[in-house]
Amino acid sequence: MTKLLTLRDVGKDYAKVQSRGGRVRLVFDLLRGHSAQHAFRALDGVSLELARGESLGIIGENGAGKSTLLKIVAGVIQPTRGTVVVNGRVGALLELGSGFHPDYSGEANIDLAAALLGLTPDEIDAKRDEIIAFADLGEHLRDPIKHYSSGMVVRLGFAVATALAPDILITDEVLAVGDESFQQKCVQWIQGYLAGGGTLLLCSHSMFHIQTLCRKALWVQQGKARMFGDAFDVTREYLAYHEEKRSREAPIGRAPPGSPVPRIEQVTVKPLQGETFETEGGLRVSGTFSSPDERAPVALVGIVRADGTPVFGTHSDENGFALRPLGDRRFGFTLRIEPLALLPGRYTVRVHSLEAEGLLMTDTIETRITVAGRSRDYGLVRLEHRWQDDADDGRGG
Repeated sequence: MTKLLTLRDVGKDYAKVQSRGGRVRLVFDLLRGHSAQHAFRALDGVSLELARGESLGIIGENGAGKSTLLKIVAGVIQPTRGTVVVNGRVGALLELGSGFHPDYSGEANIDLAAALLGLTPDEIDAKRDEIIAFADLGEHLRDPIKHYSSGMVVRLGFAVATALAPDILITDEVLAVGDESFQQKCVQWIQGYLAGGGTLLLCSHSMFHIQTLCRKALWVQQGKARMFGDAFDVTREYLAYHEEKRSREAPIGRAPPGSPVPRIEQVTVKPLQGETFETEGGLRVSGTFSSPDERAPVALVGIVRADGTPVFGTHSDENGFALRPLGDRRFGFTLRIEPLALLPGRYTVRVHSLEAEGLLMTDTIETRITVAGRSRDYGLVRLEHRWQDDADDGRGG
């Protein structure tokens, strides 16, 4: 496969200046060809390769160095160390409104932004109607974009990027802004872009978008590559890291009433049959969440043993599932687990609400249950098994 992007031990330092005299000394050192004496290492020793048709998600906490990495690939800034080789046309959506003039209308900014992305005047003329249709801004297209909302700016920026059809598309949190229908429109376009052989570099706090759109993922932490590999493997470890971090920083608890975050209004945990939970029976979890806006929260349901040992967990945005709207910014869900393969004992069912991006946990309710039954097996779950003697030909299950 053709390597469109190659990074070798890439690093980026920023000078740390705390006084006017420090700025003067910095300029003097740079003029003499010396490096800054005090520097913040935003990126250090990052290496990766991206072939044509591949998709890579960049994840990490705020300040980890993700945006710095994307700017280096896009050619916006130069690395302090290492080498960067880009073989192809790059289209980058890095910062909200980058390439736009606030006093120009949306229509005039199409020409400006498209030119900055490398389109010729003839290409812009041929693509203008397509860009306008994708942005779907109506009469607002004639207004200065300084009066646009953040979602409207993203509409215009993404619409211009779709016209470019670059060899490598770089996006930084573009799908985190804008209404849900436009987000779906962007996701569908990106999926079509990838199906047509496009190459994607996506930075996002949404693990759902990373898992949906990217085959590989890079976890950046404190400027260094902590993990690189299959997108599901990397995002799983990243979410586990945040879960452990949250458990250390604060105990599980409720969000205060009136908090501007998704809250759990009600949770019900019942057996699927009868009045008691039985091994090999079933379990039904239902709940109602409230949201501070019109976006559906994400539900996370987990089961832990009485001693706190995690047994199982799943989140509602798996496979694109969304909580059902109930009106008045309330959303409901139902989860069935059948069969319930838990061994007899006491367990806690934890229901968590997360923000729409599926990363920040905002509220928790715990329900304790007892699973009845008779078993001399050990552990947490019962796996189907059969003992056999040496005379058995091994073909049995």
